[in-house]
Amino acid sequence: MSDDLDLHHGPIGPNCVHLCVDMQRMFAEDTDWRTPWMERVLPRVEALCRAAPDRTIFTRFIPAERPGQGEGTWRRYYESWESMTLEQMGRDMADLLPSLAAFHPPAEIIDKTVYSPWCEPELDVRLRERGVDTLIVSGGETDVCVLGTVLGGVDRGYRVIVAVDALCSSSDEMHDAMLAVYRRRYGQQIETVLTETAIREWIGAQASI
Repeated sequence: MSDDLDLHHGPIGPNCVHLCVDMQRMFAEDTDWRTPWMERVLPRVEALCRAAPDRTIFTRFIPAERPGQGEGTWRRYYESWESMTLEQMGRDMADLLPSLAAFHPPAEIIDKTVYSPWCEPELDVRLRERGVDTLIVSGGETDVCVLGTVLGGVDRGYRVIVAVDALCSSSDEMHDAMLAVYRRRYGQQIETVLTETAIREWIGAQASI
């Protein structure tokens, strides 16, 4: 197990950013999309943000305004999840959790309307402009939006480091299965580490600049 929690491709370089996925009120509070253990991982996500707030980017999943909106299967999706439209739950439920919102600015925010943040070209543009080559990923859910974030990063050639104890899902089974997939199927391109390892290596890289 310890071998699965090492950096297999050398030290983290100075061009690294923390990409925090969808740590929002609607997933932490009493809604139909509540992720029960988001609060449990929040201290580790906060620690990653605190390590370098100016090198943290938050993504936020923005639901449809009302049922009937969305293209293709997304239209049907929001007919099933009417309670999670902005009209029903309130726009402020799409906000970051308050303790994380406090890091913005200097942390940045990218909004998206689908699982993958890479469908918003702005994310890749911002990263390329800053010379970023490595992503430390935290947030939720492991098997949904984190999955889209991680695989999109791999597709674009970024080194992807997943902070496994700073992830959450509404399904323990799928969370565990997804971590196994990251390690066994994508081990050449995805590294899985504990938050304390990610912070120690990341801060060391920044100190060497």
